[in-house]
Amino acid sequence: MTRRTSTLAAASWVPDAGLAVLLAAALALVMATSEGGSRPPDLRAYAFAVGLGALLLLRRRLPRTVLVLTTLATFAYYTFDYPPIGVALPLLAALFSAAERGLVLWPVGTAVVVLTVATAFRIRDDDVPLGTLLGYESIANAALFAAAVAVGHLVRSRRLATEQRARIAELTEAQLRRETELQVRAERERISRELHDTVGHTLSVISLQAGVAEEAVGHDDAAVARAVGRIREASRASLAELRSLVRLLRRSEEDGDRLLSLAAVGDLTGAAAATGLDVRSRVTVPAGALSPTVDAAAYRVVQESLTNIIRHARAAHAEVRAEVVDGRLLVRVSDDGDGPVAGTDTGAGLLGMTERVRLLGGTLSAAGEPGKGFTVEARMPTRIDR
Repeated sequence: MTRRTSTLAAASWVPDAGLAVLLAAALALVMATSEGGSRPPDLRAYAFAVGLGALLLLRRRLPRTVLVLTTLATFAYYTFDYPPIGVALPLLAALFSAAERGLVLWPVGTAVVVLTVATAFRIRDDDVPLGTLLGYESIANAALFAAAVAVGHLVRSRRLATEQRARIAELTEAQLRRETELQVRAERERISRELHDTVGHTLSVISLQAGVAEEAVGHDDAAVARAVGRIREASRASLAELRSLVRLLRRSEEDGDRLLSLAAVGDLTGAAAATGLDVRSRVTVPAGALSPTVDAAAYRVVQESLTNIIRHARAAHAEVRAEVVDGRLLVRVSDDGDGPVAGTDTGAGLLGMTERVRLLGGTLSAAGEPGKGFTVEARMPTRIDR
């Protein structure tokens, strides 16, 4: 953080130094070529030019001080009756800087004071028609002052808007991470309950069939064979389901410790394929095309969709597709299973996915027909500006 702050500070000094040199050179040139005044520009006059330029080096840290000192230095310059340099040229950068720092009343008040004083002295000392003075010079100076203040205020407004967008994106990402942690925890709890139910059901079947076999031993070998076969079948099916659930549980644990990304979709499809599901994956999103928050949300959509397919759809085939279409990310997961299944917990998962995508400015739809499969489709921006 300290190194970054130092870098930013050094970067801000470069344009300020250039602006200071530019202002000093412009003032010196105007002094050397301007006509009027009772004395030609000398070393002290050029010292004013250098000093007014050097003040701009402090414009970010001390905008009020720079504005006041610039005004006083401009007035002081004219007390020596040097060639005129105008009132706008020395003050424009100081007015802009004060407005850019949010001190709008200061540059507005300063502009009014300077215009009033300059006009009063011009009327008193110069043989210039009043109409020309008030109708041209004063209006031109007022327009320049107003433009400097307006541009400074606009730059500040845009900077604040950018900072607010970055803050919103940061808070959104933090919220999504918290939701991810909660979802991982809830997922592990659900899987743990399913492990408990699976083991309990299987052990009950095994116990029952073992009792049947025990009673039939010695007088009904066929019944013993049938009971042992049922035990073997229940054990095999239970082991397959246990392996599937353990893979999901391990995947949930790993997700809590790493950055989620569409680049890891292969891990999800691999775990799903290990359960017997034929999964085809086509992810054509270029590297770096997605911001981390969007990337994580897309990963979660795929994960939740595949999890629902494995648990509830009784599907043989599934397809995962992710690509950028018309500047937006498209994620689609479809299967050929039973379609919407009443009485399952897919509704809660869909609500969670929908809310996650909606927070990123996207939409999620889920549709299917009983016996004809189910499709989840999410569309969202590729990036959140920070």
